[in-house]
This record gives sequence, structure tokens and C-alpha cells, in this order.
Amino acid sequence: MPFTLRPYRRFLPLVYSSGACALITLLLLSVGLVYAEWVAIEDHYQSPGLQTVYFDPDTIRREGHLVTIWQLTDYKSVQGNVGLGRFTLDPSRFLSTKTHKQIDCVEKRLRLLAYMEFLRHMGTDRRNDGYVDKDNWLPIEPESINEALWNVACGKS
Repeated sequence: MPFTLRPYRRFLPLVYSSGACALITLLLLSVGLVYAEWVAIEDHYQSPGLQTVYFDPDTIRREGHLVTIWQLTDYKSVQGNVGLGRFTLDPSRFLSTKTHKQIDCVEKRLRLLAYMEFLRHMGTDRRNDGYVDKDNWLPIEPESINEALWNVACGKS
């Protein structure tokens, strides 16, 4: 008996509409995947030709005189130790890092809360988490990236 569409014709609108609903749902979900809006630190704090440092303004959280902020450092060339060959990207090599920092606006100091290295630019691809000593507060040096973050986080600029 040959196959005919006639008995199934009444189900075709349902198939088409469910496919359209699935496509619309997929599009709405993909729009919902918003990536961090990284903002570059002011130029005079940057190291031109070596790296670009960014912060994410949406991650700034204040608790009294303490502020947390995420920083992304995107390197122009591969960083880390060469382990498996000069031109390979082994686990100890990276092109970007993300750090979560806590800044003391009054004492003008900071500490690392998290540190991650990423295989590719802008915090993408394989991730390696680094060790962080959360009890180690560091002074914020003048004219440093950390001073730029302090200015942003503490409202000094």
C-alpha cells in the first residue's frame, strides 16, 4: 500500500506550528544568553601592546566600605609556562584571566577572592582555577590597574 499524506493532512498544521513554537523558543533563549559587558579600564592605566584590562560594572557589589568587582585581563600573546611544545596551548598556557577582587575603599587595599586562567581571549574556552589566599590584603599602588579598579569601585573617578 503506497504512503499518502491525505490521512495525516489534518496534523500538518500542528506539526508546523509546534516547529515554529520551538524555533521561537530557541530564539528567545539565545537572546537571553547575555554576556558580561566588559568595560576597558582607562587608557593611562593600560599596558599597550601587552594586555587590555576590563571590569564588569554589573558585578560591583557594595557592603559598607568593602566592594567586590570582577576584572578580566586579555593578553595580546600567550602567557604561562611552555610545557608541551613551543606552539601548543597546553594547560599551563592562557590568553586571558578573570579575577574577583574585594576592595577596601577606606584603607585603600584589596584582596583576591578568585582567580581563573582561560585558554582563549576574553575569558573563553578551557578554564583553570588558581590558588587564592583570601586572607592576604595588598596595598593599592599608585598608577596601577588596582588603583583604576579602586577609583571605579569606590566612586573616586
